Amino acid sequence: MTEIPEHLLKRSRERRSAIGKGDDAAGDAPAGDAAASNAPATTPATTTPAAAPAAASGPPARTAAPAPAAPPPPKPDPVYVQAAKQRRKIPFWAMATLSLMPLWGFMYVRAVTEPPESVEGPLGLGAEIYSSCASCHGAAGGGGVGYQFSGGEVLQTFPEIEDQIRYVYYGTEGYNAAGVDIYGNPDREGGPHLTGGLGLMPAFGGQLTQYEIVSVICHERYTLGGADPTSEEWAEEYETWCSEESPVFAELQAGTYDYTSPEAPTMGGAEITPIGPEAVPGSPASAG
Repeated sequence: MTEIPEHLLKRSRERRSAIGKGDDAAGDAPAGDAAASNAPATTPATTTPAAAPAAASGPPARTAAPAPAAPPPPKPDPVYVQAAKQRRKIPFWAMATLSLMPLWGFMYVRAVTEPPESVEGPLGLGAEIYSSCASCHGAAGGGGVGYQFSGGEVLQTFPEIEDQIRYVYYGTEGYNAAGVDIYGNPDREGGPHLTGGLGLMPAFGGQLTQYEIVSVICHERYTLGGADPTSEEWAEEYETWCSEESPVFAELQAGTYDYTSPEAPTMGGAEITPIGPEAVPGSPASAG
């Protein structure tokens, strides 16, 4: 059997393709090709197809993760924050100076502030002693267990200072012993005060000196009670008993006068009504 060369077969196929016939339409070929087609065909040399690439062994390759998105740009600072960042800072050396500012301010205030006026004489001493009376009559003389002094109340009860000194000196016990029922002004508006009518009044004659009793009574009358030392009604009493130049207070401090004596001396041009050796009824406001 004669083998047809491969190049002839290739040319035949190209020819058939050119005239629109495939390899399977050999029966319709022209006579000139019939012989060739009727000739015993030899099995063409088969071409071994290329082997497919071997599959890679092992796990499949990992796909790279996508790159993370870039973060958004930071928001700009508000205007006031930018201003604070740009503001000049206090230098460290100035902190020590600033730390002394409170002390400097305190010293400055002390330097320009006038010290409180110091009250001398009977009123100054009386303000100190009155603390022992405040528990009954109130720190400002508003009353409590004892009668009220403020608002002129003490002046209505004792229009004469000697009656008040006498009552404080002898106390409720002394007035009861003397049989005195009214210890102040019997004509007092709203009614007189009766001995023991509002608790017991201690006898301070055995606890305080005579000038200390005068000083605390001056405080009650002028500081708490509201008596005006410049008024015509109270000016003479104030100068005689309660001023810094009080002749009675000076004599009592010196120990040259005892107001429990029945004698009525004249001091500073004024006749002094003695307190006397015992309790006596109070005087009305019209008494001189």
